[in-house]
Amino acid sequence: MIKILVVDDEPQMLRALRINLVARHYEVALAADGGAALRVAAEWHPDLVVLDLGLPDIDGVEVIHGLRGWTNVPIVVLSGRAGSADKIEALDAGADDYVTKPFGIDEFLARIRAVSRRATVQEAELARIRLGDHVVDLTTKTISPAVRLTPTEWHILELLLRNPGKLIPQRYLLTEVWGSSYVKETNYLRQYMAQLRKKLERDPARPVHLITEPGMGYRFTP
Repeated sequence: MIKILVVDDEPQMLRALRINLVARHYEVALAADGGAALRVAAEWHPDLVVLDLGLPDIDGVEVIHGLRGWTNVPIVVLSGRAGSADKIEALDAGADDYVTKPFGIDEFLARIRAVSRRATVQEAELARIRLGDHVVDLTTKTISPAVRLTPTEWHILELLLRNPGKLIPQRYLLTEVWGSSYVKETNYLRQYMAQLRKKLERDPARPVHLITEPGMGYRFTP
């Protein structure tokens, strides 16, 4: 079941979209402001985000920037701002599509399906990723030439490889892999990253692909 996060400060809009999406067998979470949207996205990991730009606390474009800092989840902007400048700003920030209010529910659902299909194709393209002398297949959980990883090592590596070039914060990695009660256990990450470098980097002491950003997090550099 596809998970969709709907972000809008209008209760009637939230209710209407939830009813229509659930009726078509989507799993739906709701957020009424930008702060809640970012929290829910980090904890729930939706497959798609429907985002209003006019939010009471954080402008929708800033929410897009916040999401794009760590995830490639498809984002469909739903907004009453019809100007081309607003559309361009949202799309340049990383949105995948833009639907102007008022809108027909059939058109909206068609946009959702189209963006989901594109995301599925991109997912397939990202399934095999080169990391130095190795090719990592995220679908089959295999590495060639053969390297064996523990489940925890796979989890960390996959989070990095699915976000090439992006800084993945320590707090996010710790929460995602071990849970929210481990956000201060940065030594866990250091140990596991050291193990991954020994297995995957040509020179673990001078990594070129699994990079540490001191005090912030880690980054996969293709």
